[in-house]
Amino acid sequence: MTQSFIVDEAFWQLFPEVEIAFLTAQDIDNHAKEQVPTDLLTTANHVAATKWVPNDPISQNTVVQDWRQAFQQFKTKKGARCAVENLLKRAKNGKGVGTINPVVDVYNSVSLEWAFPVAAEDMDQIKGDIHLTVAQGGERFRPIGEDDVETALPGEVIYRDAYDVISRCWAWRDSARVEATEATQNLLFYMENVNPQRHTDHVAATAALRTRLHDYLGISTTLHVVTHDQPSVAFKD
Repeated sequence: MTQSFIVDEAFWQLFPEVEIAFLTAQDIDNHAKEQVPTDLLTTANHVAATKWVPNDPISQNTVVQDWRQAFQQFKTKKGARCAVENLLKRAKNGKGVGTINPVVDVYNSVSLEWAFPVAAEDMDQIKGDIHLTVAQGGERFRPIGEDDVETALPGEVIYRDAYDVISRCWAWRDSARVEATEATQNLLFYMENVNPQRHTDHVAATAALRTRLHDYLGISTTLHVVTHDQPSVAFKD
């Protein structure tokens, strides 16, 4: 059965200029770390802190302002921030983003160095089509690292499949059900850009993600760019 990633019109009414790099990878091995540079995240944390969030407070930096303004356009859980802001904040505070597993480390390094949110999901755990859409309210969600089930708010931007929410508050937190783990064999990636003036950066960041996955982990990816003019793509036949 064909599965597709579909961005609904309700989302485009809020964000008509957004572009999303959507990548797929199959038959991966998320155990091998030998080719991942030992200083990958150390370097990425430094770049993030010095290039993207040099100003205090963190809200005075353009890449953070872009996402905060976007989050003001829809209903969010109190305190929810775009995932990339959370990474940049850790880098700025000197805590740094640490290692999790090879795939996550690689995409976190790109997220830090280019200041775009990047998420990966276990393709085999996706039920039916994926929609980036606006919640009706009450859709179920269990975040990574939590036991309690939450529900989406009416008007909240979410990623969902046929079963439940797979990312809440757009690019804030992912579902534990689709988490990319060391056992994951097939992957989906998203990298969203909300600022049209950063198109060139987005293209470069996407290329960096594909190159690092290939060079460090031997993972080949297929890329589709989803926009208002191209709002859907099939990812599994």
